[in-house]
Parts: sequence; structure tokens; C-alpha cells
Amino acid sequence: MNEKNFEYLKEQVKYTGFGETLESELKEKLQKEEPNFTLTHHVKYGNDTATATLNFKKSDQSDIYFFNSYKVELQKENSKEALEQTFYINKGSNITMKEAFNLMEGRAVNKDLTNKEGEIYNSWLQIDFKQTETNGNFKVNQYHQNYGYDLEVTLSKHPIKELETPKYKEDLMNSMKKGNLQSATFLKEGEEVKQFIEASPQFKTINVYDSNLQRIDNRKSKEEKQSETQQASEKQGSKKQNQTADDDGPEVPKEAKRKRKSQSM
Repeated sequence: MNEKNFEYLKEQVKYTGFGETLESELKEKLQKEEPNFTLTHHVKYGNDTATATLNFKKSDQSDIYFFNSYKVELQKENSKEALEQTFYINKGSNITMKEAFNLMEGRAVNKDLTNKEGEIYNSWLQIDFKQTETNGNFKVNQYHQNYGYDLEVTLSKHPIKELETPKYKEDLMNSMKKGNLQSATFLKEGEEVKQFIEASPQFKTINVYDSNLQRIDNRKSKEEKQSETQQASEKQGSKKQNQTADDDGPEVPKEAKRKRKSQSM
């Protein structure tokens, strides 16, 4: 067995989202020196079950093995038939197991990819379940950086509390770029309401869901943002008028800041 090859494959498997649980089995398979072999990984996401089959092939010219692809079979709780999709391992940034699950859930994932010329470019990926490729995969649509979808600008159109803090904002955006359905705190008429959001690059927006994961009309969220801005503007104008009318009066105490709720990313 080629020890360096084992170490390389071990790290590759780990950082593609399969952890270290396959390490001993990987070593056993390599020691057998068969032309190709597979490893199987099971994981549950909520009530859904995903099974990944990792494909390895030995080089025709040497004792080096390559991790070429993995096929994911996703069994959703309320579905009789399982979804299948194969994800290929590239020299650039691989689709991780969690990202693969998010894609198969219909959500979009943002990745730095490498083209045939070796150049790196950024793109949003999203599966089109209405179209299939010749290899049996569902088609994966790409929305390149020139497509015009800016997640930060899109989020700014909504009254989301996390956007007020740079660290929370960064965590929120990074989670959404991985394709996660992310919890967010919406400010509605002075109240904090927990909702869930996901990126929607095709339509250059975000999808918003309530606490029961029921889709909310985006127009409502935009109207809420405008309402919050208008209320803040009116309060500021009223405060200035009060200060002008009575400059020598006592200072009005500021509202106590609400205690921040811990964020789950």
C-alpha cells in the first residue's frame, strides 16, 4: 500500500464532509490492491436519511488510487422514492456531503469552482429536478458572478436583526452560501420574530419561511422593512423637534437595548 496515497485520500475524504469514520475501512481496501472499490457512509438530516457511496479507482500506470466521485441516495421522510445524484471530485473546491444534501433539498450553494483552463470562478449552484443529463444526474444550473445576484444587497432589503452586527452578519451569509436553511431574527413592529431564510439566486432574492417552515410572500418582508425604516425616521424627526422646543429640558433616557438572543448557525 502506498502510504502517502492513503494519507492524501484520508484527508480528501475527511474534508469532503465524511469525517474520520471511514479511515480504517479505507486502509483495508487499499491494502487489498483491487482495481476499484467503494465505501459507504450513512447520515441522518432531521427525519431524512442519506446514503453516500464513495467511488475509488486505481491508476493504470501506478499504485495510486483516486477518489473520483460519490453518489448520494436521499430518502425523504414523506416520499416513497429516493432521490439520487452523483457528485464528482474536482481539483478545485469539492461539494461537501452537507452541501450535496442541501442541493438535493432544492436549495442553492455558492462555490469557488475551477474551469477547464484551471481558472477559479465563483458561482451559485442549484439542481433543476425537471431536467436530467445523459449520465442520469439531474441538471445543475450555475448562476455565475456576472449573473448579478448579490446576497448581501438582497439581505439588506429585509428587517433582519443579525445584519446589524458584523460577526452575526458574516456567519449568516456563510451559512446561506453553504445552502443551509438559516434561522434569522426579523424585526416586525418592534417585535423580534424568528423565521428561516435561504438564498434564491435564480430570482435574485431570498426565500423566507415562518417558524412552521411555511413560505412567506417576499413582498410582505419588503413592506416590513420599509415600515421599520419609516418608523425610525419618524421617531428621529420627533426627537429633533422636542430638542429644538426645549433645549434646556432634561435628556430623555434611551430605550434599554434588548438582550441579544443567542444565534444558531
